[in-house]
Amino acid sequence: AGLGANLAADAVYPMIRTDAAGEVPVGEHDYVLRFSADDLPPAGAFWSLTMYDGEGYTVPNAIDRYALGDRDPLRYGDDDSLEIIVSREDPGGDWAPNWLPAPDGPLGLTMRIYDPQAPALDGGWSPPPLRRLGS
Repeated sequence: AGLGANLAADAVYPMIRTDAAGEVPVGEHDYVLRFSADDLPPAGAFWSLTMYDGEGYTVPNAIDRYALGDRDPLRYGDDDSLEIIVSREDPGGDWAPNWLPAPDGPLGLTMRIYDPQAPALDGGWSPPPLRRLGS
């Protein structure tokens, strides 16, 4: 919506407003967004996930990373699943490429799916639940 916005046939922007428990995600907790191999974002061009604070702004972080997507060198599981870690602290090791740094307070997570395929347009696909780690 808005002046100059892309048509849905060109791009859709799913937002993750709550975690799997129905709570607003906050930077004081760690989360994982897990895509199974057969349920990755249905993009004909590319997709990304961008982190915002509760006011809708990107927040500086130590690695200058504000988004992750299929054009990044992500680490996939042996079953071709993808887990994106959302947390304030670097998970380190093999998880570092999949880390999306989070600020304190409420989080805003917005996906961008360019050249969305039919499931993203007809309601057959939505982002997986954002699961809080350690609970």
